[in-house]
Amino acid sequence: MTLRLAKPFTITATAIALCLGGAASAQDMSDYTVMFEALPAMPPIPSGTTMSTERIDLGRMLFFEPRISASGVISCATCHNPALGWTDRIPRATGHDGQVGDRNTPTVLNSGFLGAQFWDGREPDLEGQALGPIQAEIEMNMTLVEAIDRLNEFEVYRDAFSAAFPGDPDPVNPPNVALAIAAFERTLNTPNSPFDRFLMGDEMAMTEQQQNGMRLFVDNGCVACHNGPILSDSNFHRFELPGSTDEGRFLVTGDEHDRFAFRTPTLRNVAVTYPYFNNGSVADLRDAVNLMGQQMLGHDFEENELDDLVAFLDTLTGEMPHIEVPALP
Repeated sequence: MTLRLAKPFTITATAIALCLGGAASAQDMSDYTVMFEALPAMPPIPSGTTMSTERIDLGRMLFFEPRISASGVISCATCHNPALGWTDRIPRATGHDGQVGDRNTPTVLNSGFLGAQFWDGREPDLEGQALGPIQAEIEMNMTLVEAIDRLNEFEVYRDAFSAAFPGDPDPVNPPNVALAIAAFERTLNTPNSPFDRFLMGDEMAMTEQQQNGMRLFVDNGCVACHNGPILSDSNFHRFELPGSTDEGRFLVTGDEHDRFAFRTPTLRNVAVTYPYFNNGSVADLRDAVNLMGQQMLGHDFEENELDDLVAFLDTLTGEMPHIEVPALP
């Protein structure tokens, strides 16, 4: 006897899960995915500004421009290297005259989603952040007056500023430098990670181990601080690294409650933005997770739990922005 199906039969991932007894697991994961958000295509754009092509292109030039540093060899891209997860992969940033800073370089990827900039949150937005490294003696070591004078030497820059800020009678100025760099940085986003695809319904985007890691991440309370589209609450939490004397946000506010407090770093692309923490003292992601468990949760993870958590964090690596390094004048 021949068995004939009344209509075509398609084997789906859901059907396979049901055959393997995975219905409870699928429901279980829905209880966890609601705790997270997929990364939007673009971060919020502040009122009164624009993401025009002209402004973004100018910001890209300025980001890679070393002549707005005293030595003429350091640019924003020196510490935020596109080939290194838009950071520098050294414990603490090295700047003007080989000076080593006090803190690790945060990645600029997805930074437009943050509610505060720098480890201590001393600037609220990308515009405020953009001018700091230019002026810092230990970084680019150039006054804004000198930087503007240098940019004005080039007709290409004068034309680019005029196109990016039409109607401004004297467009080559510090506020416009900040606006242009910030506009470019808001394009440096990493969508379509396995994590994002899983949140949007692609059940095969994450392995069973990675899903186990997501459960551990929620069940152990990591999501309390690492939440939102970039898995950071942009708030400040006390975190004392062994041997560190950096007092963190206290140096900005003078509030005793802020002593040794640092902004929650984004976990987006965390697998490629090592070393970790404000002083870059931990090179291995597994060690970083273990230390966070001990310091923030009072919990020692088992070896298999560490394996699963790291596997989950690997899913947060998204598609890197494809940026053409500009031809500078």
